[in-house]
Parts: sequence; C-alpha cells; structure tokens
Amino acid sequence: MKILHLPATLLIMLVISCKTDPKNTAVSVNIEQTVPEKIAYAHGLENWKNVEELKFTFNVDRDTTHFERDWIWNTKKNEVTLVSAGETTSYNRKQIDTVTAKVDAGFINDKYWFLAPYNLVWDKGNFTYEYSDTSEAPIAKTPMQKLTIVYTGEGGYTPGDAYDFYFEDDYIIKEWTFRRGNQAEASLTATWEEYVDINGLKLARTHKNAEGNFKLYFTKIEVN
Repeated sequence: MKILHLPATLLIMLVISCKTDPKNTAVSVNIEQTVPEKIAYAHGLENWKNVEELKFTFNVDRDTTHFERDWIWNTKKNEVTLVSAGETTSYNRKQIDTVTAKVDAGFINDKYWFLAPYNLVWDKGNFTYEYSDTSEAPIAKTPMQKLTIVYTGEGGYTPGDAYDFYFEDDYIIKEWTFRRGNQAEASLTATWEEYVDINGLKLARTHKNAEGNFKLYFTKIEVN
C-alpha cells in the first residue's frame, strides 16, 4: 500500500550573478510553490539533505493483533536493512531482484506512511493532483484544505492508487485517506498525529482510524 483561504505566495530569494552589474547585486525573484511542495517543505524537506541514515520501527495494532518490523536506511548509498521475526535482510535499492522485491515493497509501504509529505516532491511527475481550499476532514469533521493525488498507471508497486491529504493553513497533514485504484470509497482513513521534530524533520509518529481498532505508529526513530 502506498493512502480557508488561498495561501499567500512564498518568496524564495535567488542569488543571481549579474554580469552587467560590477557589484554583483542579489536579485529577488518571486516563485510560487505548488501545494504539494508547500506541504513537503512545511514538514522540513529542506533538511532531508543532511540525513545520512534513518532508523525506525513500523508498528501496527489491529484489533488484538500486533505487528512490527525494524528498518535501517542508508540514504546516501540507498542501502536498506530489514529486521523482522528474528531475521535480517539487507539489500541495495539500485539492485532489486525477485528475492528482495517483496522486502522492498514492504519498505516502500512503511516509508511512505512515515515520509509521505516528502514523496509529494520526490514522486513529482508520477502523479496528478487536485487541490480544494475547503473540504470536510473525514475524521475531525471540520473544514480543512484538501490535496488529492493519483499515481499514474505505470511503474511502482501499486500504480493507480489515490491519496487525499487534509491540512490547515500551516500545511501540516492532519488526516489522510487511501483509495486503492482511485476508487471512490476509502480503503483506509487515518489521522496524522503526535508529531516530533528531529533535526528539522517534522514526522508524525501515530496514525489512527475513527473506529479506534487500528493504530499504526513509529518507535525507535533515529535520524543521523
């Protein structure tokens, strides 16, 4: 699985070397970020470049059952290590084969739950999106802004899936809905809560459904 007001323009200062100006004066340019970009950067994407290694435990409590697995991701080398049920598997994401493909699918799922705001930039070009400045959040039942993305039908492990992100003026995700194959009905709706700020990365540690019988959460988080 991979699940009210128009915002003001963000000003990004670009320093441009001006060949005709001997003083090399800085020139400011107004650049309008897209809504996916605003969400990604609100969650600290600009600090991701400093991350060399990410460790986390992916946990799911459903009814009376518990599931967990540990991940270590060397982001520079793109090397991944999975520890689950007492077994360890390591591989490089540049060299996926039939043996590691299933493990990598699990990694992509768990990482997406953890870092979905950043994927709104990382996956640029692989999805289409629509934005609404006023929509009702499905769990909180309050007005929020809504971004809907639909992944294209080619590539990836689950092409065609759709996600509805709900957020307020700070662009921090509060809820989301996953819709398998872009179907109209929700496959899963959950909160984004218990945020933690680690080295400038704003990460939601907990996701719950409205019924209270599903909780997905992250523990043993380390960002190096």
